[in-house]
Amino acid sequence: MQAPPKHVAIIMDGNRRWAEKKGLPKMMGHREGIKSIKKVVEVAKDIGVKILTLYTFSTENWKRSKDEINALMNLLEEYLAKEYKKLIKNNIRLTTIGRIDRFKPTLVKKIEKVKELTKENSGIILNLALDYGARDEIANASRRIVQDIKAEKIKEEDISEELFSKYLYTNQLPDPDLLIRTGGEFRISNFLLWQISYSEIYVTKKLWPDFGKSDFEKAIRAYTKRNRRLGG
Repeated sequence: MQAPPKHVAIIMDGNRRWAEKKGLPKMMGHREGIKSIKKVVEVAKDIGVKILTLYTFSTENWKRSKDEINALMNLLEEYLAKEYKKLIKNNIRLTTIGRIDRFKPTLVKKIEKVKELTKENSGIILNLALDYGARDEIANASRRIVQDIKAEKIKEEDISEELFSKYLYTNQLPDPDLLIRTGGEFRISNFLLWQISYSEIYVTKKLWPDFGKSDFEKAIRAYTKRNRRLGG
């Protein structure tokens, strides 16, 4: 049996299906999903997880209706406004990956403020993937490498897996040990394609708003029982 994972990534799927099953507006599912985030952050912190990366808003989510996108942006802004004091109190550091520059200015300002206020916190890192897509990330990293070669900052022969990783959004973070997907779908959905090459994967049929402390603990127990050979 191995130690609990240090970095857990989660594809939080099922908010809209949860609401539909209950005959509720889609946003009620997203609001309930926020409650699950709070529960999982708390138990992850207690278990000893150091980094929790949550797939919060993908590049593909821009295809949703304008009303739903605006509502999601407002919900995120509301969450940050209400929770930042708790993040500070509980020694939680907020970080993000993705392209928040495409969000509305007021939300970008709020995100950057909370990141700044919590940057010295030494506890668990709550890493939100916002306007994130793995293919976009890899393409962006490739463009930056080409630019640095042209600027003679690096040479073509310098390119390696280690160097490439430094150009990704996650360059300051270790790769996830465990990827959890709720909602029962067996897809990666353009999430951390480079970083999860050797991550353990755990899928549950539980929809995200129903995913609680015991579900997270179950996923962690399943991880600790696996034999990670990492290709060896």
